[in-house]
Amino acid sequence: MRLQRYRGLVLVAATVGLVAGGAVVAGTSAGAAVAGCRVTYTISSQWQGGFGADVAVSNLGDPINGWTLTWSFSPGQSVTQAWNATVTQTGTSVSAVNAGYNGALGTGGSTSFGFNGAWSGSNPVPATFRLNNVLCTGTAGPTTSASPTRSPSPSASSTPGNPGTPGTKTVRVFWLKPTDVAFDQRYPDGIANVMREAQRYYRQELGKTFALNATVVETVNGEHDTNWYINTNCDPNGDRYWCVVFNMQAELRRRFSLANPDNRWLIVGEISAEDVGKSGGGAGPGWVLLSGHDADGGAGRNGPMNRWYGGMVHELGHGFGLPDSSSTDGTPMSASFYNYPNTHFSQAQKNAILAGPYGSFLS
Repeated sequence: MRLQRYRGLVLVAATVGLVAGGAVVAGTSAGAAVAGCRVTYTISSQWQGGFGADVAVSNLGDPINGWTLTWSFSPGQSVTQAWNATVTQTGTSVSAVNAGYNGALGTGGSTSFGFNGAWSGSNPVPATFRLNNVLCTGTAGPTTSASPTRSPSPSASSTPGNPGTPGTKTVRVFWLKPTDVAFDQRYPDGIANVMREAQRYYRQELGKTFALNATVVETVNGEHDTNWYINTNCDPNGDRYWCVVFNMQAELRRRFSLANPDNRWLIVGEISAEDVGKSGGGAGPGWVLLSGHDADGGAGRNGPMNRWYGGMVHELGHGFGLPDSSSTDGTPMSASFYNYPNTHFSQAQKNAILAGPYGSFLS
């Protein structure tokens, strides 16, 4: 775990995909076109009244020659400048049209564009996107059907014995295992032990602590291999640090119907994938996202455990709403977390946790 997190708690990404109405179709007519897309919207920087965003578009369906991506902003959000696409806005409706050089997208092809914007009140990620007027949901399917039928939402694949949806106001923990990673019981067991130690520490420091669920760590069989999580939705010329954990977050959000933030749970996600020297993790209010070195640490495969205990205490501090300390000050919100357990929250940090957005989760 690096002493780094979502920049000012504003580096937020949402990944969604595209299929006609989200339907699973039967009796498809011969020659029906297939449409499908994945869109990743990342708030790359934010300041008072302004922000920058990057939007990645991947075509999962038949080749297209020319695209228009549309979405709706919340009141107070607007685009002020764009590149690699022509972006216009009417009211809260936004439309991005390809540039002359990036309109052709073959099956599996991708492109990206960016823009600067303004905001007031709040700056949420758009809830849905449409590519060439087809709704984003994450899979590819025919655009026409003789008798379309909608299937139930797919259930997340996990290890036997995993319970249903846990109770609310808990810290909900996921370990996502890519398809090419063998199941290893040391990971759910080890991550659970890290969470229990962090739970003990918070009670020691605050006199209150968070609740964990009966199955502390929900093991999720990922939909993709390690290489996919490392390399998908990344700008090859940009900052690749966040690709793995944002791909994990997007999958968890879609498969478990999670929000960002989610007022039901404070969510911890760890994935056994990492691009050495580039992948990492961090946290902001309501979410902790960690990649392979933290998962290995929890499993006892990456050095002394106190380093991973301190790291989880640090990231959970961000999850409860604390910023990084401005200096190495003896608190776990600074590099002092490496000295765990010889690190303690300040009184101001304790007050901020209890008064913060997840303070009501502590008892």
